[in-house]
Amino acid sequence: MSLVAAGCGSSGNSSSTSTPAAAGSTSTAAAAPTGKKIKVGLVTDIGGLNDRSFNALANKGLGDAESQLGIDGRVLTSKSNADYVPNLSTLAQQKYDLVIGVGFLMADAMGKVAKKYPGTKFAIIDVDQTSLKGKPANVEGLLFKEEEGGYLAGYLAALYAKDHKMTTISSVGGQKIPPVDHYIAGYQAGAKAADPGIKTLNGYSQDFVDQSKCKELALGQIGQGSGIVFQVAGQCGLGALDAAKSKGKLGIGVDADQAYLGSHILTSATKKVDVAVFDTIKEVQAGGFKAGTNTTFDLKTNGVGIGKVSAAGTKYQAQIDKVAKDIVAGTITVPDTVK
Repeated sequence: MSLVAAGCGSSGNSSSTSTPAAAGSTSTAAAAPTGKKIKVGLVTDIGGLNDRSFNALANKGLGDAESQLGIDGRVLTSKSNADYVPNLSTLAQQKYDLVIGVGFLMADAMGKVAKKYPGTKFAIIDVDQTSLKGKPANVEGLLFKEEEGGYLAGYLAALYAKDHKMTTISSVGGQKIPPVDHYIAGYQAGAKAADPGIKTLNGYSQDFVDQSKCKELALGQIGQGSGIVFQVAGQCGLGALDAAKSKGKLGIGVDADQAYLGSHILTSATKKVDVAVFDTIKEVQAGGFKAGTNTTFDLKTNGVGIGKVSAAGTKYQAQIDKVAKDIVAGTITVPDTVK
């Protein structure tokens, strides 16, 4: 089952580097691209291109645009929060037609740089354009309803837990920022809808990179009875999934479909950051950039959802499909705030 893709921000410290944008692209375009040649720059959050989720997906979208649309792409990797402004500024100074920032924690830097370079088009993932300081008119916000994918994952987790006499499930967030909390709020609400008696644990590692921090947090939750751990912490969250595997428990991935990690992955709450990046580049190439606005990706538009459901969860497929249809129809309203 692949109904639909969490954006997790990051924090850290070090210098910026340039990385070939095509890395991670799996596009197999049959014919040579014929679109207008434009330059697109991508600035990653500190999770880096090897986070196997958020930044990797953004990079894939850029790589797909290179192969399918014929654009020239460049990636600057941020190793600390201090890299955001210089990385964004470098691409603007080099006259890139579109500069994309990846992550909520880049908001302040984006507001500052976009104001300084009003002639450059910018887009930022997981940030409401209207929330940027000064509301720069040359920025488009790319938002996701992460809570809808989280709800489906939580519903599935609770159905499985109830059948297997588990009383508790949990989530491990990175930092307490809106994209992370949207996922967790949906996860908890979906679990309670499937089994009102289920207990949900939640904690934050305050880190999106160090896997040991998330592993320690997950092990603590497992010690309190959690049978299923949902990671919402980017690269750090891989440690939480490893903790679940080491203790014979189940894990739920985030952002990308992380089923490849093993049979212990029940499913993944996904958001299609790659599609958002690709579509935005295509808009700019066609002269249709939505400056000063937001574009929201949700379950209805196939922008969020869940990835592959493991063999252990396939018996609940019909129930999850029904819940997804109800969300799209508006019959189910999913909360986006953690209580």
